[in-house]
Amino acid sequence: MMNRKTSRRQMIKALALTTAAAHSTDLWASGSEKKATEMQLKGNINHSVCQWTFGDLPLETLCIAVKKMGLQAIDLLAPKDWPVLRKHGLTCSMCYIPGKVSLTDGFAGKEFHTSLIKDYEEGIPLVAKAGYKNLICFSGNRRNMDDETGLNNCVDGIKKILPLAEKHKVTLVMELLNSKVDHHDYMCDHTAWGVELCKRLGSDHFKLLYDIYHMQVDEGNVIATIRDHHPYIAHYHTAGVPGRHELNADQELNYPAIMKAILATGFKGYVAQEFIPTGKTEADRLQALKDAVLTCDV
Repeated sequence: MMNRKTSRRQMIKALALTTAAAHSTDLWASGSEKKATEMQLKGNINHSVCQWTFGDLPLETLCIAVKKMGLQAIDLLAPKDWPVLRKHGLTCSMCYIPGKVSLTDGFAGKEFHTSLIKDYEEGIPLVAKAGYKNLICFSGNRRNMDDETGLNNCVDGIKKILPLAEKHKVTLVMELLNSKVDHHDYMCDHTAWGVELCKRLGSDHFKLLYDIYHMQVDEGNVIATIRDHHPYIAHYHTAGVPGRHELNADQELNYPAIMKAILATGFKGYVAQEFIPTGKTEADRLQALKDAVLTCDV
């Protein structure tokens, strides 16, 4: 089982191995105001949480906890975990697939296309059969490529699987990640680059995962970017800046304002919490999740 401090990269490597083997209403409200046992959510935001950030909890335990909170989904799970979600009446709001899923070896590198295409050709029907809609993908690292070469390589590779995604009504979602702090050399590290890729592919079944934490680190101007480019965004992730921890008064982002901006675009997808909780106990970490959901529940 992964420690909650495990990185995304380590988590993805672990998923690849296991799947191959198996096939706060107010940001600054005091904690005491949010201790209610039953959360009264407003229903405007579709809330989710990324499993890897609570990786020290068994998935069954996390499912029970988020169900009690009123959440509808869990992010970043592979097919082996989907039966547990169904058991608890939850959905997978962003799927992984079996195979060599990698943040570094993505569609920007032509040398990875053969294996990626094979994995996605196998995975897309699995996602559709399960009744899910979103399947994550990555640009991978630059490896001294310029933006134009990376764009062309991504277009060449993704176009080979996009018709299958369209046929099965699955959306391929490329995540925007920062290259300054967490993912050095990652290609899709600015919204403008990701939007240009969306335009070149020209399909409603390819969009972006706008990670608010990552894009604050690399480019800032979060609300204006969301307003300008929301047609190309299928999914959002959250975390506090700096540090990628709780959405509290110790970080710089105004999450209620950001959520209101997202709602104003007519967004109907999921907002998934992806902060790394700092609490020492399970109760503390789950309370932090409750607080973050309430902060984003505008």
